Amino acid sequence: MSTYNAFFYGTLMHPRILKQIIMNDGSHLKCCPAVLLGYTRHKVKDQDYPGILPSSESEALVGRELSPSERTVRGTFVTGLTAADMILLDGFEDDEYRKATVDIHPLTPLIAVNDHPGEDQELVLLHASPLPTAECLPCSLKAETYVYSVPTGLEPDLWSFDDFVKNNARKWFDYQPQ
Repeated sequence: MSTYNAFFYGTLMHPRILKQIIMNDGSHLKCCPAVLLGYTRHKVKDQDYPGILPSSESEALVGRELSPSERTVRGTFVTGLTAADMILLDGFEDDEYRKATVDIHPLTPLIAVNDHPGEDQELVLLHASPLPTAECLPCSLKAETYVYSVPTGLEPDLWSFDDFVKNNARKWFDYQPQ
């Protein structure tokens, strides 16, 4: 059976929300914090979730040159996704996003999704450790991600996982896929 790798950079970074969307316990999945270079994560207008764009497009949106840290997206690398999981994820992401294959850099070894920190503060800290310099990053791995397809639907402001976990994650715990 084929499995898939994905890079999630928003709501799906939270293991509880990921399991809610794929409608299973995630026991077949492994994950780790990861970084995507050359992209920028923005707030989607009037929503709790983000969208990413290539950093060159983000510079046009914000009207200035981006700093090196703004040209990286922290997220979660997930491996072991099934075809059924991917169908549900594609439906969740809808036509606001287009799926793209990207090169991500894992920041820690993979662990079982169910061993991922369950407490919100631990989860935030896991994704807040200092990034190594680009030349010290581990080798890249291929992953599917969802790139925002309507840049005019994004705010110039950058999206924060920390703010999402503190203020909005609980709203998604009972999300029912359509």
